[in-house]
Amino acid sequence: MPRDISSVSPAFIEHAHGTGAQMRADASKCRRCDLYRDATQVVFGEGPDKPRVVLVGEQPGDREDRIGRPFVGPAGRVLDSCLAEAGVDRSACYLTNAVKHFKFSQRGKRRIHKKPNVGEVRQCAWWLGGEIEWLEPTLLVALGATATFALFGRRYTVMADRGRILKADNGAAALITVHPSSLLRNPARSEVLQERIRFISELSLITRFLTA
Repeated sequence: MPRDISSVSPAFIEHAHGTGAQMRADASKCRRCDLYRDATQVVFGEGPDKPRVVLVGEQPGDREDRIGRPFVGPAGRVLDSCLAEAGVDRSACYLTNAVKHFKFSQRGKRRIHKKPNVGEVRQCAWWLGGEIEWLEPTLLVALGATATFALFGRRYTVMADRGRILKADNGAAALITVHPSSLLRNPARSEVLQERIRFISELSLITRFLTA
């Protein structure tokens, strides 16, 4: 279980001076796992300094790795659209990933996404934990299996617990749902529509929770 989520070193927070800028600078030099060797750059979180909502994905994709910003590729566009339909202002949210470097396999000129392993998620939990400690959000949103593991360990899964707001390992409230990329992978149009409606419904829980 990625314990750095629930207990981030006070020395780390002090070193970060309470600012995302310093954490981003420190993360750019991260060598906690080997993913930095092939990735273009660290893709740190992005958003307001004190958001009420932090959305956590898996890892940056090819476009995010090249640009250096989270959720700017195809999955990010799906997320933008679904957040808007759910009545959630993306600009008021902080977006980040459980793993900050792009993991991939090279196939010709294409770089194909590879899922981070448990060790990589645990090592990168240092940075995710630091972001959460600094931001102090009211609600975390776990987008997909890797984010769910980063926030909950193995206590909950997307398949069994999506659409539920539970307590993450650091004590914060967290909503479990799917990663928006799952809507891009499903070949059946009818199933995609159903999944999109369900995803939007789950994202709408964000506003209900914040206004309850």
